[in-house]
Amino acid sequence: MVNGPCLLPVFLLIKRIFVVILSLQKQELPMLDPVYSQLVLPFIIALFLAINMGGSGTAPSFSAAYGANLIPRSLIPGLFGIMVFAGAIVAGKGVALTIGKGILPAESMTITLTSIILLSVALSLLLANLLGIPQSTSQSTIFSLAGVAMYFDVLQTDKLFLEIIPAWFILPVISFSLTYAVGKYIYTPMKKRAYIDFDGLRNHPILHVLVILSSLYVAFAIGANNVANASGPIASMVMNELGVDSGEKNFVVIMVLSTLVIAPAFGIGSSFFGHKVLNSTGKEVVQFGPLSATAISFITASLLLTVSLFRGIPASLVQLNMGAILAIGCAKLGWRNIFSQSNVHKFWIIWIVAPLLAFVLSISMTWIADRMGIL
Repeated sequence: MVNGPCLLPVFLLIKRIFVVILSLQKQELPMLDPVYSQLVLPFIIALFLAINMGGSGTAPSFSAAYGANLIPRSLIPGLFGIMVFAGAIVAGKGVALTIGKGILPAESMTITLTSIILLSVALSLLLANLLGIPQSTSQSTIFSLAGVAMYFDVLQTDKLFLEIIPAWFILPVISFSLTYAVGKYIYTPMKKRAYIDFDGLRNHPILHVLVILSSLYVAFAIGANNVANASGPIASMVMNELGVDSGEKNFVVIMVLSTLVIAPAFGIGSSFFGHKVLNSTGKEVVQFGPLSATAISFITASLLLTVSLFRGIPASLVQLNMGAILAIGCAKLGWRNIFSQSNVHKFWIIWIVAPLLAFVLSISMTWIADRMGIL
């Protein structure tokens, strides 16, 4: 449980952030152009957010392989960081455009507001990581952007209400349904009728390789979707501060440069926080077999990549992954055995609280910054 004394450092951190923002607007850092000196703080917060995203994203990418005992925990951060970086560079454009322009107008992404948005998301995600619960960064980011946009009455609702929010509800249901169908109506009947020697197949090296490749595929999908939560606002802010034309071509170039700085921090976050969320999803919810692990990874990553590439929707791979995990558990152990677990109940609570916390933090800090005259 997080009590009052534990929250005191967080409030002190927020206070310190505002003091630093105010000082940066009044003076420049030594040896730096005034514009570049003011960009330092948002990039630091973006890196802090990326570290937290790395911790939260480790579970949906590697919990299947880790839960099936196919890969040692020590190798996961490096593999995760490499694939996230590749996904962000190759397939991260659409979501970055949505995060950078689709909820809050790009011209509103000032240094102060960008810092507030990223800090709100980072603090909500940090809470989830400390509790060992994989959390959706995309949902916290959207809620944080919405808080700032609502404060200034510039919320762009079309993409939000017609595509993003419906996708948040529909995609986990699809993930659960597809995985449950595979487990219940394909895997279980085949195992009962002994068409395949599953005990022998479980230890087949080719299947082990497929599970690991599917985990790497999930990490690639995370890069395509989640890195934009930090690089999108940063790209819009840099364009505003440097006076660059806001065309899509310029945005993509600056987004790629931002990604080069931000994406490697995912691997750092995985090494710091990954073990907690891996244990929560990979070991404590349900024990995986290799076939189940492959189905989970392939279905969830494919769904995420589809909405990332074709619609630019920031979606929750964490919730897609948990939907698939729960589906396999229900197919194997029954609905009551899975949904009665205390960990499952804790997931629901944090998934609701963390985005709301990001929203409250962003709108509160925007109000404070407005009163301090630093917007």
